[in-house]
Amino acid sequence: MTQSTPYPYIRYSDSIEVQQPDEQEISQKIVDSMARVNRLMYEKYRHAIRDAHAKSHAILKGQLQVYENLPEHLAQGLFAEPKTYPIIVRFSTAQGAIVPDKMSAFRGMAIKIIGVEGEKLLPELSDAVTQDFLLVNYPVIPTGTINEYLKLQENLEKQADSGELFQQIAQKAAVGVQNVLAAVGLADDTNELSAPGPHLLGDTYFSMAALRFGDYVAKINVKPLSENVRELSGKKIDEDIIDADENAFLTKITADFFQSNIAEYEMSAQLCTDLNIMPVEDGSVQWPEDKSPYQPVAKLTFLPQQTFSPERRVYADDTLSFNPFHCLPAHRPLGNIMRVRKLAYETSSKYRHHMNALARVEPKSITELPD
Repeated sequence: MTQSTPYPYIRYSDSIEVQQPDEQEISQKIVDSMARVNRLMYEKYRHAIRDAHAKSHAILKGQLQVYENLPEHLAQGLFAEPKTYPIIVRFSTAQGAIVPDKMSAFRGMAIKIIGVEGEKLLPELSDAVTQDFLLVNYPVIPTGTINEYLKLQENLEKQADSGELFQQIAQKAAVGVQNVLAAVGLADDTNELSAPGPHLLGDTYFSMAALRFGDYVAKINVKPLSENVRELSGKKIDEDIIDADENAFLTKITADFFQSNIAEYEMSAQLCTDLNIMPVEDGSVQWPEDKSPYQPVAKLTFLPQQTFSPERRVYADDTLSFNPFHCLPAHRPLGNIMRVRKLAYETSSKYRHHMNALARVEPKSITELPD
């Protein structure tokens, strides 16, 4: 494979990241606000939930196969050698509240890869044999800097503490995301909370922010590969299915699909070629694919299975944590929006496990995932 861009790929160095003015203070304000909302949510549900992607729709067992004969710029970190890994994948809705599936929202795809040897970035998980990638079905972070993120977070907290509490916080987030989704054809533009978007198994999922890719800098995505999920791309969900249960139809359509289907997806990396047009410190900037296309590095395969048994849901929601900083140093997330997330993820995870009286577990084998 030869480089298909007019620019050389940018080599990773510590100087690529640039601390923002008042970054530490702003980051702490964000984390403190999220913690206060976490406590409100605990009082609502009498159970601690994630401060983002609180609602699961499916928990899948599968495998990730790193492709053979990758060129040097792609054979980096986890992808340096062709190998097949067991994986756990959690599909979710982005809000930090349990909201109806009918509500417009970003959807998430969290991947936990098992059998990844080597020291990990987070000291407390340095001996774990897992690696996480967290993806969303949108290519950028709309609030791409910590200043914008703080404004959003404080607004959400005000709504959560206003008296209408949780319904208003959910509506506020959903209306905001509706405009973004409508701009790319994933929802209507009515601003009414009734556009769930296309089938979540047909979506393409993105890291949104940049990450280290061994000697380089990249964003990653996962897109449908097999025909049966490719044909779901952009396909609207049947209104009869939505009307039958507007709170859980995403769980149903995913469970129905995997009763008898095998699904394949492809993971690809988009390497940075120009930091001016492909910045790491502003997550709201989409990297142009004409300057650097996504290039395949691995295949994800899922066999027929039960996707949402009570035991599997509890394991994924209450026992497991998914954290983009739980990774090999070769895949460390980059940029100020991700630096604040490092503290936010750990703070949320510790609170959730403490309040639910459950130890955090990093699996050593795929057999630990309940059927």
